[in-house]
Amino acid sequence: MPLKIITIAPNTNQAIALSPLVTRLFHEVGETLSGISTYKINVNEFLNDSGEVVENLPELNLNNNYFHVYVNGVLQMDDNFAYTAGEQGIGSLLMSIPEDTEIPVGTPIIVEIVNFYPQI
Repeated sequence: MPLKIITIAPNTNQAIALSPLVTRLFHEVGETLSGISTYKINVNEFLNDSGEVVENLPELNLNNNYFHVYVNGVLQMDDNFAYTAGEQGIGSLLMSIPEDTEIPVGTPIIVEIVNFYPQI
């Protein structure tokens, strides 16, 4: 996604520019998930917007970020996920699966990460 800079001017002497960086990661469930409490998606199991295997998960810019997780296009609650940035073998997404829940094979899981880089 192209970088978009937003400028905010709280007064005439200063301006704050926000440079958001959006990363989207795609995963497809390989087998039906049921009877497990946690599902781990490693970094190399994600594809990027170009359909290429992801080599590292981006760091989250402290206090200037958010990430959303969608399962089959439905936004999920924040408390159900643990995101770990890092390179292959390190980065992952842990997803808590509620009891009596089934996620069918082929279900898409999408992670959207937005980091903001404010500059004065």
